Amino acid sequence: MATSVYPLQGGASTQTTLATFIPEIWSNEVKAAYMCRLVVAGLVKNMSMVGKKGDTIHIPAPSRGSVTAKASGTAVTIQADTAGEVQVAIDKHYEYSRLVEDIAAMQALASQRSFYVEDAGYALAKQIDTDLHEVGKYFGDATNDWVGSSSWYCDASGGLTAYATDTVAPADVFTDACFRDLIQKQDDLDVPYDNRAFVIPPSLKNAIMGVDRYVSSDFVSGRAVENAKIGELYGIPIYVSTNCPVVEAAADNSANTGDVKQAMLIHRDTMILAMQQNVRSQTQYKQEWLANLVTSDAVYGVKAYQNTGGFNLIVNA
Repeated sequence: MATSVYPLQGGASTQTTLATFIPEIWSNEVKAAYMCRLVVAGLVKNMSMVGKKGDTIHIPAPSRGSVTAKASGTAVTIQADTAGEVQVAIDKHYEYSRLVEDIAAMQALASQRSFYVEDAGYALAKQIDTDLHEVGKYFGDATNDWVGSSSWYCDASGGLTAYATDTVAPADVFTDACFRDLIQKQDDLDVPYDNRAFVIPPSLKNAIMGVDRYVSSDFVSGRAVENAKIGELYGIPIYVSTNCPVVEAAADNSANTGDVKQAMLIHRDTMILAMQQNVRSQTQYKQEWLANLVTSDAVYGVKAYQNTGGFNLIVNA
């Protein structure tokens, strides 16, 4: 797709580029094919900053207290705590723009503009979902790195094993025992049982569907099936996302001939998505081009919050 920075017109929509909207040839039914299913934004802690000023959200992060045995005739034990904080920088601003010439707009169907608006919303939502996946580089003790205390893989010979570069081989496939060990890591940290989720790439869905304990979401509770949810394992909802990033490309992994991707076991409080401006669309007529400039954008920030409760599982793509 051609792009350009205004006032250049390399990305302008012309009679040629909008030919599929002209009714002499094609139907007015327009659909974006193979759209990714966007799931992570709905599984994490959402904070609204819409209409508020500032570029950073300060969130208190107190430590857990403890109980003390009370002896008769003695005073209670006072616990001192200097709470820390998590700062969420609102530093992401993405836009999607189209320049539609008058003649193209005259000859195109009305569905042309609605398609662009829908496509813009999809593209922006995909970007937000992708940014949330990248927060996995800050799980546990990691700092912008997939290698850390919360990144693991299913070793064919040793079960759940700490991930490092050049380790995941084609034989290292998902197993039920490996998943149980990963769940235990959350349990050992007292991560609440509710609001957990396991987000996986399509390749891991293929493996999970071969596990006997896989339960179709059609038979889990009486509620409607959620977007991208394929079922539950041990009470944890499983979601599929094509936005799961490549952690290590085949060319960089001496142990494998294919890419490896991130799957992640998270809790709602593992990450924060703070929206300062929800997706909006604006139109401005540009007389110098005899065209309408249509722009959609969003402003937001993402951050690891209770990052010790999130775990990456590195799997074959």
